[in-house]
Amino acid sequence: MNSQLFTLALLEIILSIGISVVVIFISYILLKKLFFKKETLQGDNLAFVIFTSGIMLSIGIILSEVVPSITNVIRLSATQNEAISITTIIGYSTLYLFIGFVCALCINLAVFLLFSLLTKGVNEFKEIQRNNIAVAILVATILISITLIAKDSISLLISSLVPYPEVTNYL
Repeated sequence: MNSQLFTLALLEIILSIGISVVVIFISYILLKKLFFKKETLQGDNLAFVIFTSGIMLSIGIILSEVVPSITNVIRLSATQNEAISITTIIGYSTLYLFIGFVCALCINLAVFLLFSLLTKGVNEFKEIQRNNIAVAILVATILISITLIAKDSISLLISSLVPYPEVTNYL
């Protein structure tokens, strides 16, 4: 058994779970405080639960593209001759998470703009508060669709920032 690889794998699992839990928790708290102060998951508002589920799935999809780049930096630090410092790893991780956050924010804004253009005069937040399940499903579906379409581009953007070692080209 390769103990270094095993340790690295455990670290990546713990890091992935930890980052995911923290980001999703913070996202849920922000969603509640900014838009739905009175709604709870225990209440009778199924539209809020559907809408929240769509946002959480969208965040999970984006995180699934961000976390591998963070683990790549950790792998590079473990395998390179020149060690990458912990502060550098934290710096790259913060940058990647920030880019993921900005992308998620842009996707959410695009969804709300698109929904507003498609349904003139319908305020999606008020409709979700009124337990309009159709609006919640439509908004969540648009959100997930745009996230799935954009996820590869987000991954490519973040991967381009990974500090891979320079390779000499002899051609």
